[in-house]
Formats: sequence, C-alpha cells, structure tokens
Amino acid sequence: MTNQFTAEPLRFGVGARVGVAVMSDDFAEVILGALRDVDPRGLTISTGDVSTWAGGSEEDLLGWLTDLGAAVAATGHHAAITVQLSRGCPGEVACELPGGAGPRVVETPRGRDVGTWAAAEWAIYPLADDVRAGVEPDHMRDIEAAIELARELGTFRGSEHFVTRLEGDLGAILATVVAGWTMVGRSVQHVVAHLSISLNSPSHPHAAA
Repeated sequence: MTNQFTAEPLRFGVGARVGVAVMSDDFAEVILGALRDVDPRGLTISTGDVSTWAGGSEEDLLGWLTDLGAAVAATGHHAAITVQLSRGCPGEVACELPGGAGPRVVETPRGRDVGTWAAAEWAIYPLADDVRAGVEPDHMRDIEAAIELARELGTFRGSEHFVTRLEGDLGAILATVVAGWTMVGRSVQHVVAHLSISLNSPSHPHAAA
C-alpha cells in the first residue's frame, strides 16, 4: 500500500550515484560540461570528487541518466559510466523510513533510444530479509525475473561472472535496468542495481549499428 513514506521519492531514498570516466585529455571539461548542460528534471543533484548523486523519482532519474549518457556519448570519446541505483534503504542519509513502510510501487518509466550503441554489465540486488506485502524473500526469484524482463526487452546478451551482459541502444539499456529495479521493488522494499556501461570503445567497431 502506498503511504506518505513510499509516495515521496526522497523520503523513500530513491536515487542514483553516477561516475563518468572519459579517455581524453580534456576529461574534466567533458564530464563537468555534460553535468552542467543536462536538464536536472527537478532532481536533487550533488557532485563530489568521486561521483555525482541524484535523488528523485524513478522517471526523472531515467530521463536524466539517459540525457547524461547521450551527452557523454555525443563527444565521440571512449567513456565508461557506472551507475548505482538504490531505493527503500532504511539507512539512507535522506531516507526517513519507519519500520514496516513497505515497498514503493510505481509505473515502469518509459525510456527513449538515443542512437548510440553501448555494452554494459548489470547486477541487481533485492535486499529483502523479512516478509513485506505478504511476499516471502527469495532473491534469486527476483533476480531471475529481472533478467527475464531484459530478455523480453531485447537487451540481454548473456550471463557472465557476477553480472548480466546487456547490449543495444544506450537508452534501451538504461530503460531495462530501471524497469527491472522498479519491478523488483514492487515486492521488495530495498533494491539496489549496479551498471557499468562502455561507450564509443575501439573494441566496438559496430557501435554505430
């Protein structure tokens, strides 16, 4: 059931932590320029010397991450982007969840293609240790459901050690990860996802396909 704690994204600890590495002498300007030029979409954003944190709704996070990734990709430089998504953490700095707050149920955000091919490695962690919304915790059930969703969305390419490999349009990859994250979060309060993306790599001669 939606309540005051689950309805408000920041109170529920919904956010992303993002790191960008650009293989270019002007990497600082590329990274800071992309962060500066992308529409914040009403998110709360804080950039430090290691990463950038963005907090807000799942829909706004997906839009912002897609715009940021597209801006970095458009430079043509080989870049790596890491994204950590989290929602429902009772120990989150900006989270005020009481015991028994329950899962946060939202519609799956709709992504958009950006015209840039990417490869990524993804892992999702349903951090359930008690019964919520009448659902017994079973992390492998939830992980396998998220991977099956990636298959349905056409971005799944295979299983690797500790991760699932995704390939396709950058926007489709981000939409897949956010879709899995929100889907699992309908029955698991605290869900974390981790994504490592490779853009414009010389190892990807078909990157524009």
